[in-house]
Amino acid sequence: MPDQPDNLPLSPAATHLSQVQRRFQAPFPSHLVGWKPQAFTKDRGRTLLVAYVDARAVQDRLDAVCPDDWSFEIAVVASTTPTVKGRLTVLGVTREDIGEAGEGEAGTLKAASSDALKRCAVQFGIGRYLYDLPKQWVDWNNARREPATTPELPEWARPDDERTAAGGAHLAQALEQLRHELPEDLDLQREVYKHLKAALGSINAFRRGQNTPA
Repeated sequence: MPDQPDNLPLSPAATHLSQVQRRFQAPFPSHLVGWKPQAFTKDRGRTLLVAYVDARAVQDRLDAVCPDDWSFEIAVVASTTPTVKGRLTVLGVTREDIGEAGEGEAGTLKAASSDALKRCAVQFGIGRYLYDLPKQWVDWNNARREPATTPELPEWARPDDERTAAGGAHLAQALEQLRHELPEDLDLQREVYKHLKAALGSINAFRRGQNTPA
């Protein structure tokens, strides 16, 4: 059988996926990135922190990019700890990976499913940049079971709106919080939108006035 050429055209599904790859790979807002301990010193005075996002952030990214074109399935794997095999299909392309739960109260099938989803999503580029972040040793407060300080994300690991303006991280966090606080009533949502649009219009008019020569 002759060798297949390397320049075969992509399938329609792969072509469609390549068109949204950049949106999948974009960094998450910094307030969605957490840090968890991966290792401790013998005296538990210091810990090695690694960055992560939770499964809800991954689901929100999938919903934002292709809301009607992704699905996730799991199959339980026999193991001494809760373990599942995840199958994530996005725009007709499927990726699979194993998810495992942690120890203690976090050791549930739900935790294993979340782990599997995140691992599958990484294969589509979602959150993959987090693996490129340097792991950092910091002081650990063992009494409170938390790091004394958390690392700052480098500029390249922040979304564009957090790189270009001072205070961008706080603004993005405030807007995200506002989204979750919107009333469920559609008429009230329209009222909020009307006021926001009017406020933006006033700001733009003010800027145009400043730029108009006297």
